Amino acid sequence: MGDAYLVNNPLTPNQAIRFDAELCTSCNSCVDVCRCDVLAPSPGPGETPLLVYPDECWFCGCCVAHCPSPGAIRMEHPLCQSVGWKRKETGEHFRIGMQDPPPPNEQPPVGGWGSPSRGR
Repeated sequence: MGDAYLVNNPLTPNQAIRFDAELCTSCNSCVDVCRCDVLAPSPGPGETPLLVYPDECWFCGCCVAHCPSPGAIRMEHPLCQSVGWKRKETGEHFRIGMQDPPPPNEQPPVGGWGSPSRGR
């Protein structure tokens, strides 16, 4: 009988996190703190941990927060969970993290900038 190997599941639309191989130190601290056990330790020195169960990720961010190498892990939230908005005048759609974001809206909100009145 041959050897057994642990390999990634086929990629799904839910690619929960991405590793930057140049920044990852293969310390596996992300594997230790993952609440859902979606990660497996890196197969060898200089390699990133394996994202074995991407569809089970809760997007809690523990792996990103506990990584000693900033930028080595990037959380990829599904598009349906990203914040987005639509400009009424033009019908344009925008979302956080887009390449060329629109200029900020400088108009005051309906009712002004003050606090809402209490107990009318």
